[in-house]
Amino acid sequence: MESMIISVVLAAPAGGNPSNGIIDMVLGAGTMVKLVLIILALLSIGCWMVILMKHRLFKKVTRESSLFLDLFWESKNLGAVYRESKNMKESHLAEIFRVGYMELGRLSKSSEREKGQNPDDFDLKMDWLDNLERSLRSAVNGEVQRLEKALSLLATTGNAAPFIGLFGTVWGIMIAFQGIGLKGSATLAVVAPGISEALIATAAGLAAAIPAVIAYNHYTNKVRSFETEMVNFANDFLNIVKRDFLRRAGLP
Repeated sequence: MESMIISVVLAAPAGGNPSNGIIDMVLGAGTMVKLVLIILALLSIGCWMVILMKHRLFKKVTRESSLFLDLFWESKNLGAVYRESKNMKESHLAEIFRVGYMELGRLSKSSEREKGQNPDDFDLKMDWLDNLERSLRSAVNGEVQRLEKALSLLATTGNAAPFIGLFGTVWGIMIAFQGIGLKGSATLAVVAPGISEALIATAAGLAAAIPAVIAYNHYTNKVRSFETEMVNFANDFLNIVKRDFLRRAGLP
C-alpha cells in the first residue's frame, strides 16, 4: 500500500498543475501517439473552419432569400426581379428564379429562330413547361450540391476520429505492457506513461468527433430545409408561368 502511494506521488505532475501535466504528457508521448494527435488536430481544425464557413454562408443565404421572396411576391415585373436578384448571389431561391427566367428567354428566342413556329402559340408554350421543369430541377440539385460542399469532411471526421483515437489508445496500452515487461513489475510509475498516452489519444479522438457529428447533423438538416424551400418555389414559379400562358391564350 505504501509503495503504491509513493508511486502515485512520483507520477503526479510537478507543481500540481493539471494543464502542465497534460502538456508534459503530450510532449513526452511516443512518436506514433504524437502522429495520431497531429492527425486529429488537423481534422479538428479543418472541421471548425467548415463549421464557421457554413455558419456565415447559411446566415447569408437565409437573409438574402428572405429579401428575394419579398421582392418576388411584391413585384409584377419579372425582368426587374431578375435584375435585382443578381445582387443576391448567395440566395438559393434567387438562383432558382434566375435559371427559370433565363430558360424562358432561351426557349422564346429558339422558337423565334425556327421557321413556322409562333412564340405566342399556346401549345408551344405549354411544351416549354417540360423544359422549364427540368431546368428548375437541375438548378435545385446544383444548389444542394453547393450548400453541401465540404460537409463530407464533418462526416468523415465524425466517423473516423474515434477510431483514430482508438488506435492511439491501443498503441499506448502496448507501450504500457512493454514497460511492464522491461521493468519486470506492474507499478503505477511503470504503466502510467503508456496509459496516459492512451487516454490522451482517446480524448483527442472524441474532442474532434463530437463537434463534427453535431455540426454535420445540424447543417444537413438545414440543407434539407433549403431543398424543400427550393422545390416549393420552383413549383410556385411553374404555376405562375402556366397561369400567365393561360391568361394570354384567353383561357380560364
